[in-house]
Amino acid sequence: MMKNCEYQQIDPRALSVLPQSAQNNTEKTVQRSRRKWEVFPGKNRFFCDGRIILPSQSGVLPLTLGLIVVTCGLFFAFDCPFLVKHLTVFIPVIGGALFVFVVFSLLRTSFTDPGILPRATPDEAADIEKQIDTSGSSTYRPPPRTKEILINQQVVKLKYCFTCKMFRPPRTSHCSLCDNCVERFDHHCPWVGNCVGKRNYRFFYSFIISLSFLTSFIFGCVITHITLRSQDGKSLVQSIQESPASVVELVICFFSIWSILGLSGFHTYLIASNLTTNEDIKGSWSSKRCAEESGNPYSYNSIITNCCATLCGPMPPSLIDRRGFLSLDEAIPAVSASEIELPPFTVKSDAHMEENCQDFALSCTA
Repeated sequence: MMKNCEYQQIDPRALSVLPQSAQNNTEKTVQRSRRKWEVFPGKNRFFCDGRIILPSQSGVLPLTLGLIVVTCGLFFAFDCPFLVKHLTVFIPVIGGALFVFVVFSLLRTSFTDPGILPRATPDEAADIEKQIDTSGSSTYRPPPRTKEILINQQVVKLKYCFTCKMFRPPRTSHCSLCDNCVERFDHHCPWVGNCVGKRNYRFFYSFIISLSFLTSFIFGCVITHITLRSQDGKSLVQSIQESPASVVELVICFFSIWSILGLSGFHTYLIASNLTTNEDIKGSWSSKRCAEESGNPYSYNSIITNCCATLCGPMPPSLIDRRGFLSLDEAIPAVSASEIELPPFTVKSDAHMEENCQDFALSCTA
């Protein structure tokens, strides 16, 4: 018995036309201007429409801020009233000024772009790859991934960053935690929750210096407080019992003051020598790295000039333009034919398609 085989021809032009809802969504995507921070390739987080930048892992920044606030809060609540009564009213004024400056420097260090370099565009990366391929011989693979430049008559090697697809500028290093190349990279500090680089090093230095003064000031005031109480005919134990919060402040300040003072002294030495922590640890300009000790090409051979070059001067502009708008071609990148995922029936061979047509014809004539 002949079976009725009904079919309807499909207009090929209909396959290229999206449904109305899909067209509307596509038009909205095209019309909506996206900012660059929304598609930033690094591991940073952005707040306030890209105005504040933070790494994906904030480290122990909340702990750092909490210790400062708690210690100063106990000092103002339990020690300052006694010291104002027996000594001077300037003690809480000095402590308050130091506290505000410390918190301000900490937040500026944490929320400031440390000097992130934008990654190379596909065209720039392709151009660099062509230069590398032509610079290497046909028998040498892989081609060289370093460049040599002269800085103050001294050879400096520039390394190629496989993530950012570019040769890193002098004193630049790639932070694995933030996944960014940072200009004049010093180190990634978990206590401030950010990299320390060219744009926020001055804030980091002011933070550790002011924190050293604040910790020493509170430590000295608490000891003075307990000493004055014990001079009123009371024992040391009774004086501590009358102000137990002072013991908490003493413990926090005692265990933190040594590391803070040591860190401040170390970075003072680095600034006077115009070095970074990364260069000092690696021994880039000393016998640790080279057979013969070579001088620092970035030093001005003057402590005052080195300090001014590092801490003074105008703030360098941010290069990532995180609040800028994407252009139309950047917002919707072109998809190559090789990246398009085809349906299963389109990848079948011609033999399979011929077999399917024969089966269909036999079923219709059955």
